[in-house]
Amino acid sequence: MCLALIEVNSGCNLDCPVCFANAGPGFSLTMDQVEFTLDRFVEIEGDPEVVQFSGGEPTIHPDLLEMIQAAKGRGIRQVMVNTNGVRIARDDAFLDGLAQLEPVIYFQFDGLRPETYQTIRGEDLLDLKLRALDRMAEKGLDAVLVAAIERDVNTDEVGAILEFSLEHPAVRGVVFQPVTHVGRHIDFDPLERVTIPDVLHGLVDQAHGKFVMEDFVPVPCCFPTCQVNSYVFVDGENTAPLPRMLDIDQYLDYITNRALPKPTNSADVQKALEGLWSASAVAGTEQTADQFQCACGPGLELGYELAHLKDHIFQIAIKDFLDPYTFNVKQVMKCCVGILVPDGRVIPFCAYNSVGYREQIEEELSRERTLERARKKIEFAERSNS
Repeated sequence: MCLALIEVNSGCNLDCPVCFANAGPGFSLTMDQVEFTLDRFVEIEGDPEVVQFSGGEPTIHPDLLEMIQAAKGRGIRQVMVNTNGVRIARDDAFLDGLAQLEPVIYFQFDGLRPETYQTIRGEDLLDLKLRALDRMAEKGLDAVLVAAIERDVNTDEVGAILEFSLEHPAVRGVVFQPVTHVGRHIDFDPLERVTIPDVLHGLVDQAHGKFVMEDFVPVPCCFPTCQVNSYVFVDGENTAPLPRMLDIDQYLDYITNRALPKPTNSADVQKALEGLWSASAVAGTEQTADQFQCACGPGLELGYELAHLKDHIFQIAIKDFLDPYTFNVKQVMKCCVGILVPDGRVIPFCAYNSVGYREQIEEELSRERTLERARKKIEFAERSNS
């Protein structure tokens, strides 16, 4: 598993028309449940790479900071928080707590027009989003922007989002996610859904000549039609995409058991590229910067210490999740993104959202929470009577 998610609650402080998690009242995991789930992750993986706390909206969970600390205390290399940024924009104490723990913030950011947020999020959140990003920059927190892309809503903004991302001091990467039509979503035509090629063509056409199609390479560790990555070395207004510096395809094996000619002394480069073109790659980390530097090799002298180099390495990803209209069992069998469930299971992310697991588990967790509340009420009444 490259990336594990823990949905710590189902509630949210927004009511978005587009929400694959169908966030609303339901459950909120206890600290004991999260610690058990983290221990299970360590048990399964041995050397776990990335865990992401999600929801609902995880920042409204009262124990989120303790959960982040618990993950770091177990040696999980990268900890992420998936958030809409509302609390980051408004809560100074919470922001200070995040700054001390330094998770990577996986930040919902759908565009640069108020009407985009009205359609996707139900209200104009643009100023709040910009304020949250500026506050993260002030605290030294690294952010990855995550844009839900829907046809006739913001497909014409992908270039602007990328340009903005490259320029903002808090942002280390951007992920474009064609809308997954599960949970809540606006009306759409399944035959006109946004695809990875749609986003790629939009980036090339809208980014003022900075990128070409060959700058973007499929990620082989999951399924080549699931995710496409690129990395850019950024120095002021100058950008240099990594795929132009070496032939990525000769190092990444897209077909099992295919014999690839291996250049001499290429093992380190191959290992670095496999790390970068993996669902476990996290923008804004020293590990990613180190892999980028190794992949470039002696042909490119970057001249930075890792702590500073990471500020110049920018990740671009286009990630397409399956839904009932595109569900493919073969892809799910190769999925390396999993939902960690408090009963000890790990469920592939797209299966969790598309074939009933989410609804089943939310019902179970909601029922447990109701029973626990009832038990506490009975105990309180018994103590009062005695």
